[in-house]
Amino acid sequence: MTTRTQSVDTTAGEARITWHRAPRPRLVLAVSHGAGGGIEARDLQALAASLPARHITVALVEQPWRVAGKKVAAAPKVLDEGWRGLWPALTEPGLPVVAGGRSAGARVACRTAAELDAAGVLALAFPLHPPGRPEKSRAEELTGAGRPALVVQGGRDLFGRPGEFPPPGARDPYELVEVAYADHGFAVPKKADTTQEEALRTITEAVGDWLGRLPL
Repeated sequence: MTTRTQSVDTTAGEARITWHRAPRPRLVLAVSHGAGGGIEARDLQALAASLPARHITVALVEQPWRVAGKKVAAAPKVLDEGWRGLWPALTEPGLPVVAGGRSAGARVACRTAAELDAAGVLALAFPLHPPGRPEKSRAEELTGAGRPALVVQGGRDLFGRPGEFPPPGARDPYELVEVAYADHGFAVPKKADTTQEEALRTITEAVGDWLGRLPL
């Protein structure tokens, strides 16, 4: 695996891509961070460390607001603008690109996947609703993505537990994998019947297997 950082100018500001290149890659998985953190998130780092061995190049994307050092995430339309602006850099290797992200980054991927012709959508810790506000559902962003999708959700995620998600429909199919005992950041309690390492392995194996089944 080789790693390279690339700056990309967008109309929303300078974005940054950290490439974790695979030998003989078959696709690119582009994943962005959420509103409360960066690409150092445990799930993003786990994917970047494990998937290149499965011939999947991982591109960790930092949105312009994060690159600029701001502490508050930009508005959704600005996040989408930044993502659209860096998309040509993601497709430059000439491989199919799966759009992904965690939390707010997952929403961006869902909202823009069809127009950007993404090969699929990976939604890590999809924020189905604000904590304690299930009536404020964002399910339509997921079900309206228009591309094959995988949701990886913590069993204790206050932004939406796995059982709260609507059943996939014939026109909006998606798969959902539960990470037992995990919260919105995929952290598991020390007293849980699983370890943090096992939780991350659940994520990386589920994502790797799903990517391997995607029709490209």
